[in-house]
Amino acid sequence: MGAQEDTGFSTRQVHAGAQAAPASPRTTPIYLTAGFTFSDLDESAAHFSTGSGFGYSRTGNPTVQAVEERIASLEGGDQAILVSSGQAAVTVALLGLLDAGDHIVVSEHIYEGTRGLLLDNLSRLGITVTFVETADLDAWRAAIRPRTKALFAETLSNARNDVLDVSAVAAIGAERGIPLVVDSTFTTPYLLRPIEHGAALVVHSASKFLAGQGAVLGGVIVDDGRFDAAASGHLSPHLVGTDRLGGPSYAEKHGRRARGAYLRESVAPRFGPSPSPLNAFLIGQGVETLSLRVERQSANALAVAHWLESRPEVERVDYVGLPSHPHHALGRRYLARGSGSVFTVTLRGGLEAARHVVQSVRLITHMTHLGDVRSLILHPQSTSHSARTVAERERAGVFPGTLRLSIGIEDVDDIVADLAQALEGLASLARGGDRTDAADRGTVREVAVL
Repeated sequence: MGAQEDTGFSTRQVHAGAQAAPASPRTTPIYLTAGFTFSDLDESAAHFSTGSGFGYSRTGNPTVQAVEERIASLEGGDQAILVSSGQAAVTVALLGLLDAGDHIVVSEHIYEGTRGLLLDNLSRLGITVTFVETADLDAWRAAIRPRTKALFAETLSNARNDVLDVSAVAAIGAERGIPLVVDSTFTTPYLLRPIEHGAALVVHSASKFLAGQGAVLGGVIVDDGRFDAAASGHLSPHLVGTDRLGGPSYAEKHGRRARGAYLRESVAPRFGPSPSPLNAFLIGQGVETLSLRVERQSANALAVAHWLESRPEVERVDYVGLPSHPHHALGRRYLARGSGSVFTVTLRGGLEAARHVVQSVRLITHMTHLGDVRSLILHPQSTSHSARTVAERERAGVFPGTLRLSIGIEDVDDIVADLAQALEGLASLARGGDRTDAADRGTVREVAVL
């Protein structure tokens, strides 16, 4: 105990053992602490003036930093900012680009939470949105206005599996200094690195493939470190203008890293979606096996999609890995390592067929998640896309009989066997629907509403 041996019980219960023996762990340690001590006044002053070292976990934490550096390296970016969820990542990225009254051009095929953020929340700041078809490059260009500050899309659309032509859309934005923000959750940095194709910012829901185990929430923003004050400064006065005290601008202090520095130093800590160091640790652990999992999941998904496409109960399979998908050629250009593990299958029997399969699978888990090591299933019409009109759902590739699958790392024969037994049950369901006996019709109705 040293100097504490003569102190009181209450003092010792707080301070005893605080100075652990020095050690060099092989795994990234979990720095589960709200704040960090300073050696002297000068060190604390330097931290607040330059951001050096660590002071408070909301503004920086060694565990979080280690995971940020790993993801930035894998994504081919300049720096990464880890936050508490994928939704927080999208929000922080957009708030770092948009002012009240600005405009953003967005692919029509995006996650419903992001769509709601744009239409219900950012609209209260006077921010307007124009939705365009992902593959219509002329529509992207025509939608740009004088106050357009960002383009936003997902690498693979939910639910049609359309592929974003990252290079082409990024080039359209670059003509006017407008950054492209890409949600690459479905593809991960193992399958696609959008920054290499011109994207300025990449966001992920780290809760999905990066973590992989379905245990924690997290999100990450990766900046390309290519902010060009000459080309984009007119769209980013908060980056090129002096601060409110008359000090140097972010561009003057950080150069081409200005946008990322602004997200890290201003937006993320002030809006406060700080990640837990424990969650960061688990995300980091997941990233260590990312390539192994995604490679296996993509191979499994391709095999399952091929099998489903051959089934008589199936009307269509929207998986870009299949030659039948309209974006297959584009997918082969961008996704050389695999087409991912998330896709949709639409059954001929409509809603009741979808209901039967969801409630009949035994191995596949019914839940609202994806990117897990376990295979998952969801009915988009009644869940993720329920807030859209029928026309909007149909444009997204969501019909009453559509199911979304996120294929895991299980033995592929077991996944197929589970789907087979669920689909085979549709035959008896259809036969039941043909009965004219009143009692039998009542039984069919009872099965349908389970």
